[in-house]
Amino acid sequence: MGKLSIVKVKLDREVNCYIVSDAASKEAVVIDPGQPAEKILEQAAGLTIKYILATHGHPGHVGGKDDVKAVTGGETGLHSADAKQFLRSADRYLIDGDELDFGEFKVHVLHTPGHTPGSVCFVIANHAFVGDTILAGGIGRQMPETDLRRQMMSIGTKLLRLPPSTALYPGHGPATSLERELAQNPIFRSAGARA
Repeated sequence: MGKLSIVKVKLDREVNCYIVSDAASKEAVVIDPGQPAEKILEQAAGLTIKYILATHGHPGHVGGKDDVKAVTGGETGLHSADAKQFLRSADRYLIDGDELDFGEFKVHVLHTPGHTPGSVCFVIANHAFVGDTILAGGIGRQMPETDLRRQMMSIGTKLLRLPPSTALYPGHGPATSLERELAQNPIFRSAGARA
C-alpha cells in the first residue's frame, strides 16, 4: 500500500478541512471544503483533486465546495438527506457502503445520521474523517434527544466496529483515536460503551 498524506486546513467557524492524498500518484480528496476556499487551494497545489466531499451539509463544512470544484474539477459528494435538508447540490449523492478510489486508496463511506440526517464518515486505511459525529472529548453541538439516540446508534453500529487504533479526524478541534474516545469521552461513559 502506498503512503497517505493528511493535511489539516483550519477554516472559518473553526472548521477543519482535510486534504488526503496518495503520495505516489498525487491524487487527493478534500474533506469538508468550507471557507475560505483559497486556503484549501493553497494547500492542494500540485495535487490532482479527485473528490470534494462533505461529512454533512452545514454551511461551514460545504461553503467552499463550488470554488474548489471550479479550480480543481474534482467531483463533489454529499449524502442525499443533507442535500434535501440544506438545499445543497453535488455531483454524487453518497450512500452507506460507497467506495471511492484515489491513487492506491479507497474512501469508504459510512452513513452516520444524528448530527444531521445525512451525516457521513469517511474511512481511508486506518483513518476516519468523522465530521461532527465525534469530537475529541464530545460530539457535535447540543441536539434533541431523538437525534442524540440516532447519533449514538450510528456510532455504535458503524464507528465502534472499526479497530480501536483508528485515528479520528473531527470537523472541529484536535485529532484523536477511537481508543482514546472510548476511554475518555463522557458521551461513551454515559451511554455505557465499553472498549
